[in-house]
Amino acid sequence: MYRAAVSEPISIRETAVTVHLDALDTRLRASAAGLGLRNVLEELGPPLTDRRAARAGIAARREHVWSSLASALDASPLAGQEWTGQWYDTLRRTGVPRGVPPETAIRTLQQAVQVLTVLLGPERGGTRGRGELAALATGSAHGLDDGTWLARLVQRGIAVAHGTELPSDAAGRRALWRLVAVTPDEVSSTVLTYGLRPVGGGWREQALRQRADHHAEAHLTPRDLHDLQLRLPAGTVIHICENPRVVEAAADATCVRPLVCTSGSAATVALTLLDALAATGCRFAYHGDFDWPGIALANRINHRYGAQPWRMGAEDYEHLAARSQAEGIPQLPLDGQPVNAVWDPGLAPAMTALGVALHEEVALDLLVDDLSRLA
Repeated sequence: MYRAAVSEPISIRETAVTVHLDALDTRLRASAAGLGLRNVLEELGPPLTDRRAARAGIAARREHVWSSLASALDASPLAGQEWTGQWYDTLRRTGVPRGVPPETAIRTLQQAVQVLTVLLGPERGGTRGRGELAALATGSAHGLDDGTWLARLVQRGIAVAHGTELPSDAAGRRALWRLVAVTPDEVSSTVLTYGLRPVGGGWREQALRQRADHHAEAHLTPRDLHDLQLRLPAGTVIHICENPRVVEAAADATCVRPLVCTSGSAATVALTLLDALAATGCRFAYHGDFDWPGIALANRINHRYGAQPWRMGAEDYEHLAARSQAEGIPQLPLDGQPVNAVWDPGLAPAMTALGVALHEEVALDLLVDDLSRLA
């Protein structure tokens, strides 16, 4: 048997196979190939990757991100403020979002330092709009929109500087911006209402009562809610609907009961209004779509406000399904994963059995009739 002067490149012991790379490299160089192991592998396949060097490069680029942030802080008017060290440490722990390249991370962190210098530096000025501030730092009025990494960085800095927790909801984030005299957009989003009669004496309260007197709907912005004294008689029942068509029909029928519309999934401005009404002792009754997203939203409203179901039981669903079928209304298939209704254990099984989705419009006459009755 032939034995080489160097150790065998491959040894086999039962199921274990050991490859001695240095011996294999020597054999290949001495063979007809005349190339070392690395050259042979590159000839046969894609270029080899030095994983250790690659990991070292990633670590170096990551470290460069944070050293750049430290340098930006040291060179800014924020240097020496106690909260900046805590902010820096927090950012290092949370890290850079997945998919953000180092160059982008460095630029965004420097923009955050720039914005925080304007808001918390020694030469901080008066009130400014968030869009104006974003354009100053990024060139885009949307650079500090909710959900952007830059907005989260700046909000975290504001929270640390003021010794408060980072808020988890939109209302809390708006309050955080106001701490540093930044006015977020409080006029573009609205909640649709009908028949609200607050007892306050200000012009906003009077305007709402006048619209109620004339059976006109009202769109309230977050700014309105901030300034309104939404005090209604204790125990007032506020009906809540999901679809604006219900509000339109209530106004056309000159209904007398107050109504708030979530316009689908209940945006923050709608919840802010309902929170304010709940704080005055109002009670709620809810109606929405008979589909799984509609049941999920109803559960949410029920949990948050203790809202009573308003024609939202299994019997209501079965009656409306039978009536719509008898009237020749096309049947919508009920798609998605079933959601149990917390107020009626029989509703989800009834919906699953019939497999029909019903939007609020099929109950419009019944809802309007309820809203037309005096308490």
